[in-house]
Amino acid sequence: MDTSNGLWEAEELLRRLVAIPSVNPDCRGAEAASELTKDAIFGEGRLTDFLESLLGQWGQSCGRQVVHRGRENFLVRLENPRWRTSEELPRRKPLVVLSAHQDTVPPSPEMEDPWTPRREGDRLLGLGACDVKGGMTAMLLAAKWLLHQKEPPPVDLLLAFTVNEESGFTGARALADLFRQPDGRFLPKRPDAIVVAEPTQLQVVVAHKGVVRWRIHTRGQSAHSATPEAGCNAIYRMARVVLAIEAYQAELRSRPPDPWCGTPSISVGIIRGGSSVNTVPESCTIEVDRRLIPGETSDFARIELRCYLEEKTGLLGFVVHEPPWMEGPPLPDQSRWPSTQRLSEIARRLAGAGQLAGAHYATDAAFFAELGIPTVVFGPGSIAQAHTAKEWVSLEEVRLAAEILYEWILNWEEEGSQTSE
Repeated sequence: MDTSNGLWEAEELLRRLVAIPSVNPDCRGAEAASELTKDAIFGEGRLTDFLESLLGQWGQSCGRQVVHRGRENFLVRLENPRWRTSEELPRRKPLVVLSAHQDTVPPSPEMEDPWTPRREGDRLLGLGACDVKGGMTAMLLAAKWLLHQKEPPPVDLLLAFTVNEESGFTGARALADLFRQPDGRFLPKRPDAIVVAEPTQLQVVVAHKGVVRWRIHTRGQSAHSATPEAGCNAIYRMARVVLAIEAYQAELRSRPPDPWCGTPSISVGIIRGGSSVNTVPESCTIEVDRRLIPGETSDFARIELRCYLEEKTGLLGFVVHEPPWMEGPPLPDQSRWPSTQRLSEIARRLAGAGQLAGAHYATDAAFFAELGIPTVVFGPGSIAQAHTAKEWVSLEEVRLAAEILYEWILNWEEEGSQTSE
């Protein structure tokens, strides 16, 4: 297959994807974005419709998996009528999945024309260009090139595009449920390997941290500020909690690091309290972000912090922990799989990249790896450009990512068959 037009194809398709708003409505900052744009920019529906139209033009049959009302995972199993002359039961072929999330974070107030893609040299700028529509473009191009092959690839290929990655991972959870119990028709078997698109600079991420986020409240007693001794200031109590969490973070940093992901961490990102300056506040709330290393669970992290705060603050009964509003498990070491090693080798040969690496962020990949499916994270762009006012991705990296994935799939026979554990 001639991929010499790959750079032009990458730019043309990525421009179309960036131009379609798909802002996660549950993300922090969504209200501000709505006031800023005064447009209906939220939800993945427009992008899902575009993908269905595009893949339909390529002669593909598509499926949708409802996750939330109006928000659906989008699935495509690659098929070409010319391939039917080589009959091979799908259940006997390895099943490979290329997955990318459809949603983006809201645009920052500093971002100019978030959905008007513009090119600066090799860079394409726009909301979602890096996270993760550049990776989505690479996966779509690899699939398009495979469809032009006269012979079927040695694997059965499924493209999966999830919703709500940026604020809850519910799309990945729903897709993992489908992988756990294949329907036998659209999904003939459990996948044998999965690549999840994220900006990794074409390195192969084989492990990453998980995340759990929740709210903590302190209770107090309201009173007039002229007589503060008549009440109990919830903000003062929360100050003790915040200082204890700062000390706890230092303790976390002293723990033995995971070889891929380093040490766990915790951060207080939001604090709210009080109703007026002349009223002693009766409540105060913080939001906590705890990053988990492989081997840790969200339940363990929350229980450990609760016990730590009770010991260090002496505020037993006055501190309330809500259930988590976001949880994503860590991705444990995936470096041993043949599919991982093969992807790394091809990326090194074609792009001088492909180093096995760990990451500090969380992704959809961990939910698939929990099923015992070899799963890695791979794609063009750097996480340093994601969620920024001038988000961009290198078009050459997008093209290279497509070529790497294309060759990885086309030459699957070279590494032999795999089975999920």
